[in-house]
Amino acid sequence: MRLSDFDYPLPEGRIATRPARPRSSARLLVVGPARLEDRLVSDLPALLRPGDRLVLNDTKVIPARLRGTRRRGGAVARIEATLLEDHGEGAWSALLKPLRKLREGEAVDFGEGLSATFEGSEGGTARLRFALSPEAFAEALARAGSMPLPPYIEALRPADDQDREDYQTLWADKPGAVAAPTASLHFDAPLMEALAARGVAFTRVTLHVGAGTFLPVKVDDVREHRMHAEWGEVTEAAAEEIAATKAGGGRVIPVGTTALRLIESAALAGGGAFRGATDLFIVPGFRFRVADGLVTNFHLPRSTLLMLVSALMGRERMLEAYAHAVREGYRFFSYGDASLLLPRGP
Repeated sequence: MRLSDFDYPLPEGRIATRPARPRSSARLLVVGPARLEDRLVSDLPALLRPGDRLVLNDTKVIPARLRGTRRRGGAVARIEATLLEDHGEGAWSALLKPLRKLREGEAVDFGEGLSATFEGSEGGTARLRFALSPEAFAEALARAGSMPLPPYIEALRPADDQDREDYQTLWADKPGAVAAPTASLHFDAPLMEALAARGVAFTRVTLHVGAGTFLPVKVDDVREHRMHAEWGEVTEAAAEEIAATKAGGGRVIPVGTTALRLIESAALAGGGAFRGATDLFIVPGFRFRVADGLVTNFHLPRSTLLMLVSALMGRERMLEAYAHAVREGYRFFSYGDASLLLPRGP
């Protein structure tokens, strides 16, 4: 499998910079093995069956993008930081731009009472330490930070206050993600009520989405690519709900690639509850043990996410679906439209 096998042409102007309003009014491309159907996300209750189960990622995006200054004598340098992972006791890994402007031990002031000491870097990732209690840090970060929009949106416009609502799911609960599980952004309260009335069940899991989700694949042989690890949890109760649905003949359909990767990671670890890091990389040839379908957005060319959906539906089928979406004017990527992938059909 070559990287070029997962490429497709995307015309300019198809990248969505704002979500659909209301959320469930976004378009939905239903992809089966033999047909494509243009619908709306609000049609999901009619497309799913009583007894099906949607798996939802309840991670919460933190305002991880920070802009600050470093002072050295009379010289001032502007520093941009994207927080990546909390290591406890005030220590965070982060991406810093420009990293070369900092020396170990120097402080970066991000305003709003938030500052950090630069403790060095490894492999392009910096180590920062904040001298605040967890509660004080969360409050200061809420004031100083902005939502870490994907680079392809930030290239078109900066993040603003509206993104604090738009780039968060309805069921966001556990802080820790630096990117949203974007398929979930299409769900609103009326849709959830309609799904429940249809007899569709819900299970929550947690995967803290990292910035690695946006990193490009740099190897030609995609099997040589290594995913960045992300922390996730499938509770015992969640595992039992999923197992009961499978045993009862219902379909388990993750909402988003993050939820799918997590439940398949749990299955590979022996099934049941799971807590820890996963770097599962799903490419064509992967045998799905849990997921019977997927609700997901339209993904970047040459991305690991396009490889994942190709593993579920077949590469040629997904490229046909994407060509259809381009022709029909679907909106792409994080704030864009959605698809319902059903490898065995409706």
